[in-house]
Amino acid sequence: MKIRKNIAVSENGFIFNPLTGDSFSVNQSGAFVLRKLKEGESEEKIMKMLQEEYDLDGYTAEKDLNDFLSLLKSYQLTEND
Repeated sequence: MKIRKNIAVSENGFIFNPLTGDSFSVNQSGAFVLRKLKEGESEEKIMKMLQEEYDLDGYTAEKDLNDFLSLLKSYQLTEND
């Protein structure tokens, strides 16, 4: 999954979508995932990074990542595949 190129993401987790004019705020782990997606990391690699960075088990990391990615898609923050 890729974040739209025009989406602005600040270091503290503020997101702005110029396409819709919507803005969002995410927590530290959400900002971490967004940065990794913008860097082009794969979902599998991001899941492993989440486990290491936040000391999560595999199930929790996978569920949290999938839930977050679903939200990003529903808010039109991702590119169409």
